[in-house]
Amino acid sequence: MENARKFLEKVYRFEKAVAVFAFSVMTLVIIADVIIRKLVGVGIAGAMRIAVYAMIVTALISFGLASQKGRHLRPKFADNFLPKSWEFQIISVQESLHALLCLVFAVVAVDVVYETYLLRETSRMLRIVIWPMQSVIPLAFFVGFVRHALYAVFPEIRPGENSDMITKEGLKE
Repeated sequence: MENARKFLEKVYRFEKAVAVFAFSVMTLVIIADVIIRKLVGVGIAGAMRIAVYAMIVTALISFGLASQKGRHLRPKFADNFLPKSWEFQIISVQESLHALLCLVFAVVAVDVVYETYLLRETSRMLRIVIWPMQSVIPLAFFVGFVRHALYAVFPEIRPGENSDMITKEGLKE
C-alpha cells in the first residue's frame, strides 16, 4: 500500500511539472504574440495553434491532478443512501468503475491516435504531424486507469474526506 502511495505521488509530481510547463508555454506564446503584434503589426505565425495545443495538454494532465487531490466532480447527493459500514465496498466499486471507464477511453483514444498516425494528418498552420500531440489523450486516461485501479485496491490511499479512516470494516469512529 505504501509503495502505491509513493508511486502515485511521483506520478503526481511529474503531471504537475508537465501541466506547469504546458501552461507556461501557452501563456508565453500568447503574450509574445500580442507584444509582437503591437510592435510590428504582425503576430507570430501559428502562435494560437501552439497555445491551443499547450492548453489541451494542460487540461488533460489536470484530470490526473484533480483525481490525485480528490478535487474532481462527483455527485454527493447519494452519499447517505447506503449504510456507512458499506463504505469500503462502495469505494472499491466506484473506483473500479472509474478505472474501467478510463481504460475504455484510453483504448478508444489509442485507436484515434493510431488512425491519425496512419493517415499522416498534419497541422496545416504548423506543418507538423499531430499524432504526437494527440498521444497525450490516451496517456492521460491510462494514468487515470492506473490511479483509480490502485484506489480500488487500496481505498485508504484515496484522497478526500475521511480517506484515512476507511477500513474493510467501514468507517473508523
